[in-house]
Amino acid sequence: MINLLNLTLPELEAWTQAELGEPKFRAMQIWQWIWQRMARDFDTMTNISRPCRESMAAKACIVWPEVTAVEESQDGTTKFLLRLEDGAQVETVLIPSDSREGVRRWTQCLSCQVGCAMGCTFCSTGEMGFERNMTMAEILGQILVAREHLGDTRLHWPMLRNIVFMGMGEPLLNFNEVMRSLQSLNSDKGLNFSPRRITVSTCGIEKNLKELGECGLAFLAVSLHAPNQELRERIMPKAARWPLDRLMSTLQSYSLNTRERITFEYLLLGGVNDGLEHARELVPLVNSVKGKLNLIVYNPAEGSPYAAPSHERVLAFEKYLWDRGVTAILRKSKGQDIKAACGQLKAARQKEQLEEIKATAPGHAGQETSA
Repeated sequence: MINLLNLTLPELEAWTQAELGEPKFRAMQIWQWIWQRMARDFDTMTNISRPCRESMAAKACIVWPEVTAVEESQDGTTKFLLRLEDGAQVETVLIPSDSREGVRRWTQCLSCQVGCAMGCTFCSTGEMGFERNMTMAEILGQILVAREHLGDTRLHWPMLRNIVFMGMGEPLLNFNEVMRSLQSLNSDKGLNFSPRRITVSTCGIEKNLKELGECGLAFLAVSLHAPNQELRERIMPKAARWPLDRLMSTLQSYSLNTRERITFEYLLLGGVNDGLEHARELVPLVNSVKGKLNLIVYNPAEGSPYAAPSHERVLAFEKYLWDRGVTAILRKSKGQDIKAACGQLKAARQKEQLEEIKATAPGHAGQETSA
């Protein structure tokens, strides 16, 4: 049975004609019910005939990711742990931003893979390894979960305004499903997100980067985190297989709109990449392209080999860049009290489950054992 969340609008039109014998406009009605009105039951689609709804129910379903945990930070940041149909778990995060007309705006961080193959040494997701790619239904289903949580039913000026592919996984290694998701996100009859409000973040790998720029469906963010190849190899060993000089050369010819700039994400790790010598190396890199720099203070995970940098080093790093013409924006860390960094909540829950299993296993201290 097909999950209709996993069909783009053209695919839904073809399916509606082939499986239901209905005209194309019927697919548009279904599409709007799914993505705008967030319908999960065919019976709610009241402008569609009962025979058509019954036929759909016999051949298709609408399945959202299941929410298994929700944690809300004091600053409003909200993290969801979601279970997919096969039992796999992923995370998505809602981050509060500005308010307009008394309505709070939100940015959502989406996952695109279960786990991640990149193995960045500072990332909790990277420690889990790679399980599988996510489907379009699973990727965009995260948005439906978030909008329901927010009570966000407004078609104009919705509360959820920005989407960033910065959660679990490397988007360019699940390019087909990410592209299908971007196309559906941009549909003005569905979720209706402008490309200006969508950002795809990559560790900086060669595969599919050019195609992402040519599609024009999202802005680009590159997780840089190191100003030279040697340090990049230490902290991002797999991403660094594409040498930094070749990455920067490719970015110099990356397709950009008139006002668009490439965003570089730079995670400040205490005593590792946060010195003025590192800032000095960053200046020519960022200035070699039409770019800007997001500085992010590391949020340590339990057992991490890294520490957060001192406040003084962060400010000195930022000032050095600004004084040399680099647009460097220090991003306020949010959700530290709920393990909001990528993969931390899932890792914590897996650790809890393992401890529960050990506590109840035969032979564990305090448990009766058989001879």
